[in-house]
Amino acid sequence: MTSSQNCPCGQGQYASCCQPLHLKQQVAQNAEQLMRSRYSAFALQHIDYILHTTAIGQQPFLDRAAITQWSESNQWLKLEVLQHQPKLDKNHALVEFKAHYYAATQQHIHHEISHFVKHAEQWYFLDPTLNIHTTMKQPCICGSGKKFKQCCAQFI
Repeated sequence: MTSSQNCPCGQGQYASCCQPLHLKQQVAQNAEQLMRSRYSAFALQHIDYILHTTAIGQQPFLDRAAITQWSESNQWLKLEVLQHQPKLDKNHALVEFKAHYYAATQQHIHHEISHFVKHAEQWYFLDPTLNIHTTMKQPCICGSGKKFKQCCAQFI
């Protein structure tokens, strides 16, 4: 993709929208911006970005091959952000969206309500699909140093 092309997330030109985040020149300012940049990363097969913007404690459990296959096997059509709740509490936010894509011979819509956490001035996606056994007394998956039950447990 050239920097003068429209960004897959639908918010303008790629060079001034998601590319600076993908190149680590900027960090997302809120959960919606992170979610949009992750959608663009799926559309453009920037797998490292997807991995590195998932909660720190979840990153070792991500299936890179499956993420790559999902990213490459679909034609990403458009993104609709339905709602953004930027302050569920001090460090957590919610984004509801629909990702429209074409797979094989059919158009699909992936509708999701995603939770995000801000840690060390960066936003991260909390992946509820990972099968990680975390007890309530363990350190939180986001890296905050708090116990899981006092931080991200209610959002996963």
